Amino acid sequence: MAGEEPADAELLQRHVSGDTNAFGALFTRHRERLWAVAVRTLGDPDEAADALQDAMVSAFRQAAGFRGDAAVTTWLHRIVVNACLDRLRRRASRPTSAGLDEQAMDALAAHRPGADEAATAEVSLEVQAALRALPPDQRAALVLVDMLGYGVADAAAVLGISVGTVKSRCARGRARLLPQLAHLRETRASGPLSPAPGNPAPHDGNRTATARVSPGERGGGRVP
Repeated sequence: MAGEEPADAELLQRHVSGDTNAFGALFTRHRERLWAVAVRTLGDPDEAADALQDAMVSAFRQAAGFRGDAAVTTWLHRIVVNACLDRLRRRASRPTSAGLDEQAMDALAAHRPGADEAATAEVSLEVQAALRALPPDQRAALVLVDMLGYGVADAAAVLGISVGTVKSRCARGRARLLPQLAHLRETRASGPLSPAPGNPAPHDGNRTATARVSPGERGGGRVP
């Protein structure tokens, strides 16, 4: 049909065939979701931007090796997640900063109309500090499933692991986070962070207090 946007796979093939604009068009199409994955996994907009840039350079160079055994979007997300995990593992041995960039906090806290800003920032700080304590693999699974709302099967495809492994990593991650964040559920149920009308109630005992956000929501910061 005239004027119809080319499919992702077609854009990738055009890039491999030498079209200098195709990869840029593909990245622009999925930029928001890729950015959301990076910034929420790393919790730092500057580092997330660097990871996203590294991932897109890798994708640009590896495009000829794309076999089509997964959707192009899944392939792109997997490369971004791997770039983030590499950074998490590299910085695991470095001291963790006591504070967080304001934009990183905003990227992790769900916006609730009328919420007390100081309380929201405090909750975000606690959530991010707790996430930093998790092994990178558990953290990535929780970010995709609990924070970005991916289905378990979609998260498994992005991470390149089985559905059972995603469930296991999420369960172990929640079990580690719950003792640190359980008090936030009470605060959100009775205080200024309680859900606005029409928003979901806090997760039950099998979930952490991490906020679920829409996959397309941006956390701010620079993007390559």
